Amino acid sequence: MHKLFPFLLLLLGCCMIINCALFRSPAETIKLHALFTDHMVLQRDKPVPVWGWANPGGKVQVEWQGHKYTAVAAKDSSWRVTLRPSAAGGPFELIIRGKQEMRLQDILVGEVWLCSGQSNMEMPLAGWGKINHFEQEIAAANHPQIRLITIPHVTSIKKMSDVSTEGWQVCTPATIPGFSATAYFFGRELNEQLSLPIGLIHSSWGGTIIEAWMSPEALKVIPDFTERVAEMEALKGREDKEREIYGEKLAAWEKAVETLDYGMADAAAPWFSPACDDANWPTMKLPCIWEDSDLPAVDGLVWFRRSVHIPVDWAGKDLTISLGPIDDIDVTWFNGEIIGRKQLWNVLRVYTIPGRLVKPGANLIAVRVLDTGGLGGIYGEPAQMFLKSAGGQKISLAGPWAYMKSTPLQALPSQPLTPEGPNRLTVLYNGMIAPLVPYAMQGAIWYQGESNAGRAYQYQTLFPAMIKDWRAQWAMGDFPFLFVQLANYLALQTVPEENNWAELRDAQTKTLAVANTGMAVAIDIGDANDIHPKNKQDVGRRLALNALAKVYGKSIPYSGPMYQKMAIEGNKVRVSFTHVDGGLKAHGEKLQGFTIAGEDKKFVWADAVIEGETVVVSAPQVEAPVAVRYAWANNPLCNLYNGAHLPASPFRTDDWPGVTFGVK
Repeated sequence: MHKLFPFLLLLLGCCMIINCALFRSPAETIKLHALFTDHMVLQRDKPVPVWGWANPGGKVQVEWQGHKYTAVAAKDSSWRVTLRPSAAGGPFELIIRGKQEMRLQDILVGEVWLCSGQSNMEMPLAGWGKINHFEQEIAAANHPQIRLITIPHVTSIKKMSDVSTEGWQVCTPATIPGFSATAYFFGRELNEQLSLPIGLIHSSWGGTIIEAWMSPEALKVIPDFTERVAEMEALKGREDKEREIYGEKLAAWEKAVETLDYGMADAAAPWFSPACDDANWPTMKLPCIWEDSDLPAVDGLVWFRRSVHIPVDWAGKDLTISLGPIDDIDVTWFNGEIIGRKQLWNVLRVYTIPGRLVKPGANLIAVRVLDTGGLGGIYGEPAQMFLKSAGGQKISLAGPWAYMKSTPLQALPSQPLTPEGPNRLTVLYNGMIAPLVPYAMQGAIWYQGESNAGRAYQYQTLFPAMIKDWRAQWAMGDFPFLFVQLANYLALQTVPEENNWAELRDAQTKTLAVANTGMAVAIDIGDANDIHPKNKQDVGRRLALNALAKVYGKSIPYSGPMYQKMAIEGNKVRVSFTHVDGGLKAHGEKLQGFTIAGEDKKFVWADAVIEGETVVVSAPQVEAPVAVRYAWANNPLCNLYNGAHLPASPFRTDDWPGVTFGVK
């Protein structure tokens, strides 16, 4: 008997250590993470986590391609299994069993990419996007091997574990119109070139800053953000208190703006008043972005006024006023009384005018617009600007409005961030990225930066930190991270000058020093009049070229000329490039876009001549050059390409502090 005793002890110990799931009861309730639905794509050739929730202690069995995997739900209800790597193919079925059984159908195994950023990533084929040839592109979008899923807009001050989606969809003319155009054209190119299933996870939000997409762990080690992260961390579980604090800050800010607004302090009459004389004000045809009209590079307060004739039978009755979208913040008056205000740049302004304010004949509409950076104005479509009676009759408000600049942005205090807004530290990471971890994927594409242009120097730290952050969260090593350099925008450059968009592009280029990254240059496919250029086909294709070459091993040109080094030769500078595939070329008779400077740091337009795989730059005014720049502007006139018809990236050879140096 004593000889069996050690064996029995060993057997008992093994059972206690293993806590064998064999004797567990099947889970009574099972919930899968929202990423696991019919039509999904699983990443090929990698371990694939599958996870969800069930009653604690319940056994969950997952069956995939003839293999069975078992998990037991933990005390917090979570469970997870990891499927062994699979080759590309499908369709397959994923079976999840507890007391009930779930079967996910039409699953493909292929390449999965996360697609994120701000509005140029979010921009859909149709809807507000209407990309080039959108109707033809939508009609041709029958790609059964491309699958799409969109993560809805969610903010959170704590990490979320799940999302609410409509599930994966097969790419068809019915499902593609509202999907990210950049992501779609990227995925379409990969599908055509690789003949593999492609899964695209779209998680983006227009007008957002990069800090919102970063985890608190990543931000708090950056000195500019340490204190602010601590403040946000302290508010967890105290959302009501956060709203109360915000309300107090907002009231104080609005009072400060009122005090500093020239239009409110006019001794003759405040500018919202019918008594104000605007006869000598200039006029602007609305709707429009004011940078495209008479107010280039203006941020801050601008007032608009218009007198409208009201018919006798409308007098004394409630009216509806629609002004379309306004960038960024408006306060709207009718006959001297506030009728509405909003703070979101992409929201339609539709307000009710009380009948007691409506009189026959001339009535005054006044709108104060605060632009907090980037574009500004009462923009949209002419059909969105009108007065409407209860009976549905309309009076158009499109056309000339009197306007007057008031206080510039730099003279106003910073606006407090709303608790519900997306431009707060970590809130988009928490709500729209963290819940996706650890879904197996190949890599990520990113189109963002416009909202950080005013702090471009800081972006040199933030962008690499975000890439490192995401890679750490997924724990898949240095997965491929491909991004779009900001496109050209606003009026063509006429004089060499410092520029924050140029500095943001420079920060993006510097990020190529991070391992396994790639950049799609878009300096030639933007739009002077639209921050959302319609040519998303080339954006997606250039991202795909990076992926095909860097990730999938295709021997193809994937980048335009990139600055390598410079050599001073007397009164000239010789600039050398990499990625000169097929040779350097000027699109046009003469190479343009180069400037040169001496020790005085004053840049002037330069003569530039291609010599082999170099460009020789000089200017008569600069006898002793020390620095060269190329395409250094919001919208530079530049035309250097390689033989693969890919544009050269903007660059500078100097490291002199720019306009965003030290801006936090």
